Amino acid sequence: MELNENARIDTSQVDDRRGSGGGAGMGLPIPIGGGRGGIVGIVIAVLVALVGGGFGLNAAMDGGEQGDNTALTQKCATDDALQQLDCRNTLYVNSIQAYWRTALPEAFGEQYRPAKTIFFDQRVTTGCGAADSGVGPFYCPADRQVYIDLTFYRVLADQLGAAGEFAQPYVLAHEYGHHVQTLLGTEAQVRRQQQRDPGNTNALSVRMELQADCYAGAWAKNATATADATGEPLFRSITEQDISQAVDAAEKIGDDAISARANRPVNPEEFTHGSSAQRRDWFTRGYSTGDPKSCDTFGGGR
Repeated sequence: MELNENARIDTSQVDDRRGSGGGAGMGLPIPIGGGRGGIVGIVIAVLVALVGGGFGLNAAMDGGEQGDNTALTQKCATDDALQQLDCRNTLYVNSIQAYWRTALPEAFGEQYRPAKTIFFDQRVTTGCGAADSGVGPFYCPADRQVYIDLTFYRVLADQLGAAGEFAQPYVLAHEYGHHVQTLLGTEAQVRRQQQRDPGNTNALSVRMELQADCYAGAWAKNATATADATGEPLFRSITEQDISQAVDAAEKIGDDAISARANRPVNPEEFTHGSSAQRRDWFTRGYSTGDPKSCDTFGGGR
C-alpha cells in the first residue's frame, strides 16, 4: 500500500476527542458473558468491536460532546503526516467516504450523507450510550458516527495476530458499511425483523456483519480511484499483499476463531458476526466484483 503524500488530509471528517476524558458511566453491554481481564476479555471485546455496527447498544441519547481538532489538523498538514497513525486513519476515512459519495447513488440511487469518525481514548459518550475502549471500534446508528480508540490496533496485531497495515482501513471500511446500511434502511429493517422473530436475532446479525465486510471489499477494490477535494489521489497503489492482510484480519475475527482463541465451544447458533470462512468469502466477493450490489447477504440461500 502506497499513500499519496501530496494528498490533502481532510480532518473535518473526524472529531478528535482524545484527552477529553470521554463520557463517564457504564460501558456498552457485552453480548456474551465473561470478564475483561486477559485474553478472554480481549476476545469478548473484539466480538463487539469487529464489528458490531451498533447492535446491543443502549437506547439513543445525544452524546453532547465535541472534540478539538486543532492539534490533529496541524499534525496532518506536515510533511511527515503519513507517518502518524491518526493522520493515516483520517486519510482512510477520507477515501472510504469519497468512494461512497459516488458509489451509493450509482449503485442504489441514494445520496450519501457523511458520517464523522470519533477518535477517543478510554471512554466516550455516544448517541447509543456510554462506551469504553474495551468494546473496540463501533458504529452508532442513533447518531450515525463511527467510534474508535486507535490503541485497538495494538490489540488487533498483538493479541489477534492481524498485524498488517491494511487491517486498519478494513476495520474502518467495515464500520462505514454499517453507515451505508443505515442510510439504505437495512439496519432499521433488520431491527424490526429481530423484534418480530427474536429466535433469528443472531442469524440476522451475521447477515448484517457479512454485508458490511462485503461493502469493505468493494471499497478496497476502488480505493485507488478515490481523491481529495482537489482531485489528488489518496492512494497511489494497493497490492495483493494488502488485500491478503485484510482477508487475514477478517479470518482472525470470525466467531469461530474468536471462540477457539478464548477456549470456548464453537456454536454456530451463537454466532453474531460470521465464521472466519464467511467473513473472508464476503470481503473477497466485494473486492472481486468491486460492486456493492453484489453484497446481498439477505438473498435466498445466503
